[in-house]
Amino acid sequence: MLDALARIIAVPMTFFFELIPNYGLAIIFLTLVVNVLMFPLTLKQTRSTRAMTEIQPEVKKLQKQYKDEQETLQKEMMALYKEKGVNPAGCLFPMLIQMPIWFGLFRLLRDPLNELSNNPDSVSFIPETSKLYATLSRETEGKFLGMDLGTSPSQVVTADTGFDLGNALPYLLIVLIVLGTAYFQQWQTTRGQKQDSAQARQMQMVTKIMPLMFGFFAYSFPAGLNIYFVTANIFRIGQQALIFKIDGRPTPPQREPEPEPEEIPKKPPSPSVSEKKRKRRRRK
Repeated sequence: MLDALARIIAVPMTFFFELIPNYGLAIIFLTLVVNVLMFPLTLKQTRSTRAMTEIQPEVKKLQKQYKDEQETLQKEMMALYKEKGVNPAGCLFPMLIQMPIWFGLFRLLRDPLNELSNNPDSVSFIPETSKLYATLSRETEGKFLGMDLGTSPSQVVTADTGFDLGNALPYLLIVLIVLGTAYFQQWQTTRGQKQDSAQARQMQMVTKIMPLMFGFFAYSFPAGLNIYFVTANIFRIGQQALIFKIDGRPTPPQREPEPEPEEIPKKPPSPSVSEKKRKRRRRK
């Protein structure tokens, strides 16, 4: 399955390399094409997420009204989502669609000529008649920004020849850029939103952990796949800014006003000792 995905992804990558003979730029152009094609889906997902935020007051009312009737609550929630055109799982679609691309690109970049296969009849993922095949066949070629795009940062750091900071620096920087752009993207999306409910706070925690996980994975991924991640993150930052310009930034749901406490009538102050003595004198 991974071999089939790698062969499919090798077709547009080879095409871009024929136009601009640079391995890294071919990956960047491939990334841009994938994200441009996914823009309509991403726009729909962003609007669905916005609608989820706006209907939170109605969701809370249903949860209070049917807190002891879980089955009825689920039916009412689904009816509300359908009425408002909301898909709770919509935020996962762009990631799920891209995952096969990640796996195929991972397989392609680790062994583009398919030299590590145990099958004696295996052939290169890259067409042997292409310029890209001729370039990758030479050990000194196929590099970008001082990195071998088929090598991961972890392999460079733990190389048998010992740790070389000058050689490892580009690989470590690309990991930091993956981490930084992922965090900026999450900050851009959630900036200005209030986190009043426990569910919202949990979601905020997840959005903080996800970029950290991507940074951890980037340390073990080939540098070429990290180029893909960086390009995709930067594209989505600009894409999100465009969506906010088109639709406006979502406003957080207004909290229901808390009922004012009833005023307790104040008791008249008890007379002091001196006042009691004065009243006794007057009586006399």
